[in-house]
Amino acid sequence: MGRSYSSDLRVRIYAEIEQGGSRRGAARLFDVSASTSVRLAQRMAATGTLEPARQGRPPGGGKLAPHADFLIGRVEKQGDITMPELAAKLNAERGVTVHPASLSRFLLARGYSVKKKRCWRPRPIALTLLRTAGLGAATVSPGCARNRTGWCSSTRPPPPRK
Repeated sequence: MGRSYSSDLRVRIYAEIEQGGSRRGAARLFDVSASTSVRLAQRMAATGTLEPARQGRPPGGGKLAPHADFLIGRVEKQGDITMPELAAKLNAERGVTVHPASLSRFLLARGYSVKKKRCWRPRPIALTLLRTAGLGAATVSPGCARNRTGWCSSTRPPPPRK
């Protein structure tokens, strides 16, 4: 997204137009495009100010904002819920279809982080609040029995010595 011209430059361009100069002449004088000076004059006539309009999407809205309490309540209740499961619950109970990646971005923006379980085989990821994620001892689920077929090439132990 481009940046707007400074307020000082906007005032000088408009002052040149107000003193009787043409819009294109003011644009040449200050080395901006002719459309910029034309838009500045139109903006002053329409709004009474030369300040730039706000850029970007307004904060806060979105499809998931009305369902924030529901989603956060589900994550608090069941910390190891996966995003596809959460999307299915949202669709079943509220009738809102949403992609799991959107749910992940929504929860990350509200202070939740992904906490992976410490196990060698793939498991669903759990969400925890950043402020409650402790530095305590790591817990490994009881079903984590490592066997030779479960190692990847970068974590495989060396062959036994003879």
